Amino acid sequence: MAKYEKGKIIKGTVTCIEPYGAFVSFGEFYNGLIHISEISRGYVRNINDFVKVGDHIYTEILDVDEEEAHLKLSIKNIQYRVNGKPRKRRIIETPSGFNTLAEKLPIWTEKKLKSIKNGENSIDK
Repeated sequence: MAKYEKGKIIKGTVTCIEPYGAFVSFGEFYNGLIHISEISRGYVRNINDFVKVGDHIYTEILDVDEEEAHLKLSIKNIQYRVNGKPRKRRIIETPSGFNTLAEKLPIWTEKKLKSIKNGENSIDK
C-alpha cells in the first residue's frame, strides 16, 4: 500500500509561497502544491492570509505522481490548521556543560601532537 493516496489527509510543512499557490514538504522525498484555487472556496487575494512559510498544516491529497514524488493538494474542504505553532524546545544544559570538553581537549591535543611527532599520521599509511 502506498504511503500517499488520493483522498488521504496528511500533515506537512509549508516551504514556499508563490502567487499561484503554496508548496508543502512531506518528509525527505515528497512535496506538493496547493494551487490557489484549492486554498479556499472564496476569492483568495493573498495566500499569506491563509498559510505562511514554516506553518505545519493538514492537506488533502487530490492526486499522486509517484514518478516525480509530487502531490496535488487542497485545504479548502478541511480544517487545515494544526493547533498552534510548533513549540520551541528549551535547551537544557547538562550539569557538566562544557566542562568535559575543557578537561578532555588538552589530553586529545597532546595525544594527537605525539602521534604526528612519531610519524603516525593516518594520511601516510
